[in-house]
Amino acid sequence: MDEFICSNDDTWLIVPLYNEATVVRQVIEEARAVFPNIVCVDDGSSDDSVIEASAGGAVVLAHPINLGQGAALQTGIEFARAQRGAMFFVTFDSDGQHEVGDALAMVQRLRNEPYDVIVGSRFLDDRTNAGALKRAVLRLAVLFERLSTGVKLTDAHNGLRAFNREAASKFQIRQNRMAHASEIVAQIGEHKLRYAEQPVHIKYTEYSLSKGQSLWNSVNILTELFIK
Repeated sequence: MDEFICSNDDTWLIVPLYNEATVVRQVIEEARAVFPNIVCVDDGSSDDSVIEASAGGAVVLAHPINLGQGAALQTGIEFARAQRGAMFFVTFDSDGQHEVGDALAMVQRLRNEPYDVIVGSRFLDDRTNAGALKRAVLRLAVLFERLSTGVKLTDAHNGLRAFNREAASKFQIRQNRMAHASEIVAQIGEHKLRYAEQPVHIKYTEYSLSKGQSLWNSVNILTELFIK
């Protein structure tokens, strides 16, 4: 067991992937320096994402059509949970916005503290410049989640999460698109999983902003919160 811990061989990064051929190889290569086990779930990409993720060293699974990020995460969780020695799991974005060091700190907390889930929060320190619109939408989402689930988070729609086998066995993600984040929070509360937050840095890079991600994710979050 000590060998697994020292090398993080007992941990799997689960990376949903959709049309990120420009950056995904670098993301995977940097992550594999710390986490050797990475599964990318390509969700019907039309570019070379599968080729690039494979070249970076990830195991790549593929949905033949685009089903949404929630479906990709569920596929990845089921695959990773079935692997020998898998004890911890991290959901990690493919576009370069997450930091490997944050993921490592979250897994270390799972090893050393009595939690089932560690949820990243960009609002617990001042490293992340989310922008006024994004910040306002995410604050609204936090209020909605607290009222609807009883789970008290400061950042309910952060894609960087770490969890143990107990949590992995409980998560059943049925909401395929942005609403999957709300569903995960609800299941933390429903199953009375022990949780805490971890300060993380979300990097809004020139690449991610050029895709309009910050604005459109804000609109999608608001829409799906109130129609789910």
